[in-house]
Amino acid sequence: MCTPCCISQLACCCGSAACSCCCNCCPKIKQSTGTRFMYALYFLLVTVICIIMMSPTVEQEMKDNIPFYSQLCEQMNAGENCKTLVGYSAVYKMCFGMACFFFFFFIITFRINSSVGCRAAIHNGFWLLKFILLAGCCAGAFFLPQEETFVEVWRYIGAAGGSLFLLIQLKLLVEFAYRWNINWSSGVEYNRLWYAALAFVTLVLFSVAVGAVVFMGVYYTHPEACLLNKIFLGINGSLCLIVSLLAISPFIQKLQPKSGPLQPGVISVYVMYLTFSAFSSKPKEILEIDGRNETVCVFPFNSGTESDKKIVTTIGTIILFACILYSCLNSTTRRSSAALRVYRGSEPETERARCCFCWGNDTEENDEEKTGSGQNVVYDEQEGTIYSYSLFHFVFFLGSLYVMMTVTNWFHYDDHKIEKLLDGSWSVFWLKMVSCWVCLLVYIMTLIAPMMCPKHFEA
Repeated sequence: MCTPCCISQLACCCGSAACSCCCNCCPKIKQSTGTRFMYALYFLLVTVICIIMMSPTVEQEMKDNIPFYSQLCEQMNAGENCKTLVGYSAVYKMCFGMACFFFFFFIITFRINSSVGCRAAIHNGFWLLKFILLAGCCAGAFFLPQEETFVEVWRYIGAAGGSLFLLIQLKLLVEFAYRWNINWSSGVEYNRLWYAALAFVTLVLFSVAVGAVVFMGVYYTHPEACLLNKIFLGINGSLCLIVSLLAISPFIQKLQPKSGPLQPGVISVYVMYLTFSAFSSKPKEILEIDGRNETVCVFPFNSGTESDKKIVTTIGTIILFACILYSCLNSTTRRSSAALRVYRGSEPETERARCCFCWGNDTEENDEEKTGSGQNVVYDEQEGTIYSYSLFHFVFFLGSLYVMMTVTNWFHYDDHKIEKLLDGSWSVFWLKMVSCWVCLLVYIMTLIAPMMCPKHFEA
């Protein structure tokens, strides 16, 4: 039974066949979904390696546990104690290789409209060869000449690309909020429990947002210090209140019948998360209290033990991975902007209400299937591509730059250590604070768009 599956996996690695698991009990998977997850797996692999490279703990463990470590580094021409293989410079080179990999596929998949053809076959298969290509790109980056010039130029390119990816991520958050509301609202017509679910989730979201404001007011402000924290907490909290009232106002309801309190609830929670992250990233303030210098306006984890800091860092890294993968995997599908589309003369197509609406079907269920000893594969792109191949790779290209800048703490990489993400950086603070306002601005623009472009919304 395992022989046919092994042959199919060999075809997946060295041919254009779709990959699948060697297990009949696994649910069927679409070829388009499997392809995107394979690229995401490559992306995560390089990202994890970058995080390891920035970890001084891993570097020390290598020195202590690898025999003849210094001699090995010298033979590899990696510098004293393999300095060229760790630190921000190594992360820049790894991400440069990954960015080149995805940019190469962005070029060769440009204007592919059908899954039939050699270029589409390269995109959907040959995974072993593509892994070798990715490894070669990352390894080749370590042999680039004039390292200082490369790092200086590449960090500005990374900052531009990472900022653009952040904008895409914020746009997708707004789209996610709209799609959530539209999907669950469509279920109210045949089951009133969906209305109760909407109300419950909305109440939870606003409770979390209000609780976050109170939490930050207690731990990130001080009567005699933390002026910036007080100002920005008040501004962001007020803006969240304004957009929430705007979303449910009769004027907006007339322009946007699908607008409801769920969307501003999602936006408010995310803005509060960004605000908390910005406050945590701001350099610590020292205040003299009773003749002693004390650190104020910090979350207890920031001034606690190293294990506490690692817990917070781990949670932040998981959130980072989730945001990046959602942005990369959902930014190029046909329905990625369904909730933001303009429909003229008719109502938008109603989706079937589902709890897991994010991974809804983009195609019908009557596509061709491959049945064998392993997982069934649905070839869902027989009549055309489900998503833009070139745009998909371009988003991953931007994601590579975003990971590079995030892992190296943007422009403050010299003193950055992966275990000390919460020690403070003004660049990260302002980046996240501006992201709050951009997110709110994007959402407001979607609310007032019918008023700004009335002809585009006319029936």
